[in-house]
Amino acid sequence: MAIQGAKNTKRFSKASVISWLWRQLARWPLARLWRIASALGPLIYRFKKREREVTERNLNIVYPRLSALERKSLAHHSLRHSTATMIELGHAWMAEPDKVEASILAVHGREKLDNARSEGRGVIVLAPHFGNWEVLNFWLSSHFPFTAMYEPPKIIDLDPVIRHGRERMGASLVPTNPRGVAALLKALKRSEAIGILPDQEPDWGSGVFAPFFGREAYTATLLPKLVARTQARVVTGIALRIPGKGFEIHFLDADERVYSDDDVQSATGVNACVESAIALEPAQYQWEYKRYRKVVQEQQNLANFRDYRLY
Repeated sequence: MAIQGAKNTKRFSKASVISWLWRQLARWPLARLWRIASALGPLIYRFKKREREVTERNLNIVYPRLSALERKSLAHHSLRHSTATMIELGHAWMAEPDKVEASILAVHGREKLDNARSEGRGVIVLAPHFGNWEVLNFWLSSHFPFTAMYEPPKIIDLDPVIRHGRERMGASLVPTNPRGVAALLKALKRSEAIGILPDQEPDWGSGVFAPFFGREAYTATLLPKLVARTQARVVTGIALRIPGKGFEIHFLDADERVYSDDDVQSATGVNACVESAIALEPAQYQWEYKRYRKVVQEQQNLANFRDYRLY
């Protein structure tokens, strides 16, 4: 009992410190946050072995034509942007709404959402881990009825903080289970907008292998099911960071393959959408995520499937 209490106290203390830090950072201008990220980025590259190695292995696969020096430079920039995203969470979740709105310098492609809703269609926004996706969530939930799936964090005491931050402008968060999928369907049938993470690796049985920058990546198959039942339109949405100044929201046309009723074709289209977003500025993608963790050989139950793993 005492041991469990000590664990809870330690966990609570960690959550309290993180929450306090976000609140303090929410008061600071973005220019200062970017300077902090620029200072911390090289330290993370040097001392965070896991983040550095995963980033570099992903970049080796995705950009084989770049020189080793160019890939190393890109890895440095990527970890700087990832650091910026983490310290900007206070800005997105806790800063005064007017301050966050003012940091959004431009919105490109809003008509794609407006046109779909004027036709009585829902809109599925594919939001990859690019730029500051929490700022994108802020803008979407400020301007549209918006629903997104949500999974509680590992530090459970941060759950109310994160949930409040994401819901404060009106977003509806639903669980990552069949009940949540049903809520997404209802939102689309009401001609509302929903958000999906297109680059998060699903559990076995919830995806298919499809090419992502030429290598097979296990990709979720939720999208074609939602499209087939609602005739929703699909766009890619990102909040591109303008370092030290703010963000520009971009809504991009989806690859037409996302509308296929074939799971592999649809997943290929989803990955192509993510590739198009990354092309805007590759350094702003979260390359330290193990996107290629699952391999085809593991699905085939080959005894030596570990030999094919990238990580």
